[in-house]
Amino acid sequence: MNHRPRPWAAVCALAVLLLAGCAQQPERPALSPDDTIRAAQQKLTDRCLTRQGLTPPRPGRRAANAAEERRVADALFGRPPAELSLTLANGIPVRAHTDGCLAAAQRTLYGDEKRWFHTSTVVNNLRPEAAYRHSSLATVRERHRAEMSEWRRLRAHALDASARVLHSTS
Repeated sequence: MNHRPRPWAAVCALAVLLLAGCAQQPERPALSPDDTIRAAQQKLTDRCLTRQGLTPPRPGRRAANAAEERRVADALFGRPPAELSLTLANGIPVRAHTDGCLAAAQRTLYGDEKRWFHTSTVVNNLRPEAAYRHSSLATVRERHRAEMSEWRRLRAHALDASARVLHSTS
C-alpha cells in the first residue's frame, strides 16, 4: 500500500474549510420594528420616485435646482389639496395627501392608508391631547382604546409587509 500524502486531497480539504468559513458570515443585527418599517417605506418611496425619473432625496444632497426640488417634493408628498384631514382635540387640523409616493408606500405597508392616517394621528398625539385636556395620559389612552388597538393591528400588518418588501429583489 502506498501511504504517500496526496496533494490534491489536502487542497480539497482546504477548499472545503475555506468555503465553510465563507458561508458563515456574521449576521447583521436585526432591525427594530420601527427601523424595519422605515427601511421598507424608504425602499418603496425610492422605487416610486425612480420610476418617475426622479432622484430620491438624501440628507446632505441637494436637488440640481429649485424646480427639481419641487418636482421631487410633489412626487413624494403629493400635490394639493390634501385628501385626508383630522382635527386634533386642541383644534389643530392635520392633513395628508393620498397621491404621492409616501402615500403609496403607506398603502402597501399598512393596507388602509385612510385608517392608518386616522389612527396614527390620534395615537401620536395622545400626550398633547392629555396636556390640552388637563387630563392624565392614562385617561386619554383609555378614551382612545379602540384607536390604539387598531394602530397595533395596522402596525403589525406593516411589519409583515415590510419584511416582504425588504427581502424582495426588485
